Amino acid sequence: MILHALEHAFWDTVRMVPFLLAAFLILEALEHYSNRYMNRLLGRVGKAGPVVGAVFGCVPQCGFSVAAANLYSGGVITLGTLMAVFLSTSDEAVLILLGNPGSGTMILRLLLGKVLIGIVSGYLIDVIFRKKKEEKHIEDLCRSCGCSDHSGIVKPALKHTLRLTVYILAFTFILNILLEWIGTETLTALLGRDTWFQPLLTAFLGLLPNCASSILITELYLAGGISFAAAMAGLCAGAGVGLAVLFRTNKPMKENLGILALLYVISAMVGLLLETMW
Repeated sequence: MILHALEHAFWDTVRMVPFLLAAFLILEALEHYSNRYMNRLLGRVGKAGPVVGAVFGCVPQCGFSVAAANLYSGGVITLGTLMAVFLSTSDEAVLILLGNPGSGTMILRLLLGKVLIGIVSGYLIDVIFRKKKEEKHIEDLCRSCGCSDHSGIVKPALKHTLRLTVYILAFTFILNILLEWIGTETLTALLGRDTWFQPLLTAFLGLLPNCASSILITELYLAGGISFAAAMAGLCAGAGVGLAVLFRTNKPMKENLGILALLYVISAMVGLLLETMW
């Protein structure tokens, strides 16, 4: 069990590395080379952030949620854009569905639904939470790890990437051990069958910052253990490793807890609404 959990944790982490490095290179470049033109450009892109975030987030892996967590911690994207990415992140769900004949309609409903939910929620959040994050961001990310120097952008980005990769590997390994220990059958029994509150439980399960949660939710849906509404709630909440990265890089902690709660509430409400419609 330990070797199996370690193997999955290793490969899950390896797939995150390019996204981590790309995000930190962007942050370092903005810190070193930002100017008025770049700030104006980012401001324009920022208004379309929820749309861009939701579209990229639905790509079947959680690398974009990792990058979004870093960019939000650095003050580059808004809370609405971050939530749009988190809500639309599909992880391995789409890949699993592609392996099942006749799942084309389900995949289309899933992707369009998650993108629409991400866009609408993202813009509403940006309207409601107009206050910007405190002016710390990019510079503080470098000061906190002691790599704020004049060595260019590659060396500090590599330092950030290495530190966060080790953190993700350890976190994912521990979570995989817990999931292996609990077992799929036990989780299925806990989630219940044909119950109206199932989306509330699957949304909570989706919050587990690990790709395994989306796989489990998708498999349960295909096996008839949960409804489409419950699957949608769980997959909307499933931001993958992005949540773990957010808690590692963003301060203060109470803000992260608020984001976690907001993600759960939106996902659960989506599930409950779909439950009444189908």
